[in-house]
Amino acid sequence: MKDTGFSAADILLPRKGIDMEKWAVVACDQYTSERDYWEKADSFVASSPSTLRMILPECYLEDDDKEERIRKADETMNEYLESDVFTLYPDSFILVKRDTESGTRYGLVGKLDLEKYDYSPDSLSPIRATEGTILSRIPPRKEIRKNALLEIPHIMVLISDEKRSVIETLSERRSELEKIYDSPLMLGGGHIEGYLVSKEEDKECIYKALEELEKELDKSNPLLYAMGDGNHSLASAKSLWEDVKKTLPDDEKDTHPMRYALCEIENIFDPGLMFEPIHRAFFDISYETFMEILSNHAEEILARNADSLDEAIRSINSTKQSFALVTGSEISIVTMRGTAKEMPAWTIQSVIDEMLDTNKGRVDYIHGIDTVMKLSENGALGVILPDISKETFFLSILRDKAFPRKTFSIGHANEKRYYVEARRIRK
Repeated sequence: MKDTGFSAADILLPRKGIDMEKWAVVACDQYTSERDYWEKADSFVASSPSTLRMILPECYLEDDDKEERIRKADETMNEYLESDVFTLYPDSFILVKRDTESGTRYGLVGKLDLEKYDYSPDSLSPIRATEGTILSRIPPRKEIRKNALLEIPHIMVLISDEKRSVIETLSERRSELEKIYDSPLMLGGGHIEGYLVSKEEDKECIYKALEELEKELDKSNPLLYAMGDGNHSLASAKSLWEDVKKTLPDDEKDTHPMRYALCEIENIFDPGLMFEPIHRAFFDISYETFMEILSNHAEEILARNADSLDEAIRSINSTKQSFALVTGSEISIVTMRGTAKEMPAWTIQSVIDEMLDTNKGRVDYIHGIDTVMKLSENGALGVILPDISKETFFLSILRDKAFPRKTFSIGHANEKRYYVEARRIRK
């Protein structure tokens, strides 16, 4: 079977009897400005075994006790391994059913080959970033992984499987699979179920379906796996692997566990997978200055007033290179011609870069149109970006490379991946 970069793994899950609602915790990069969320999680978990005790929520990354928190996480991993907290499921996938406010979605947990991943902006690797990787974010995350015995991933990777041949063929007959967990998720995270995929015939079907997807790709630009969430975690794993690889004899490089990273793949066409654009709010900058900077990045700019927010949203979602500009109670539909790239988020990013370089304002990245509207009523200049199209998502990456940072979000914070599965990366 041809290696497509995603394979079964030796997966660790909490043994029967452990409270899964207390075990599973949302991704560490969520609620970074809401410490009370993590304090509630800490109180809810109490002394029960939990992935919370093996991670570092990013709201604590800048705290003075960061090193102590990392040390305690490493110690907890060792303690859980020695006290039989885990059950090992060797050479397996886990089919995941996740119920959220946006609907039900399915995923498949396995391991990615980091040799097939390149997070550089001009990457043509089979596994690649969908948004710009901020190199300064890698070292602190690498520090968390460097001495850890286990990886517990919140990484979610997208495949473009319009025929629904990889994951859906399993989800449709999940009643034939062994259910190995079934639990609500803490603090409004919905519900999760996991099914063991360990039979050789089932694994062979997955590999064959992935191989068929790979055959359809442009060999000079073979994008098979696009990052959905957790790119900086995967980039940290890649960077650490490159360090470790240099110390290994050749015969160990192919099988060393750090060459791989556990993740969940999901089909971009899953109806339960919701994409939301991340909007922008500009502060300390006038409308005139904003438009002047914008004119440096487009040959032609057409702006017209919208009668309503609904009209503006319909228009920007049906017209290329358009966005809505909100100033107070007025909404303009801005359409551009002659930009460097088709996606309006790229043009807005060029405006942001020039604005920051010339100290002409500041920007914030906003989830939700309602928040943009409220900020604009209080003096901000709001930019509402069009929806992210599932049909053109992969094509956009192939054409323009990775999106600018904070272009999209997959669901709300409580719909992000929860830590459940683990894998040993050191002996």
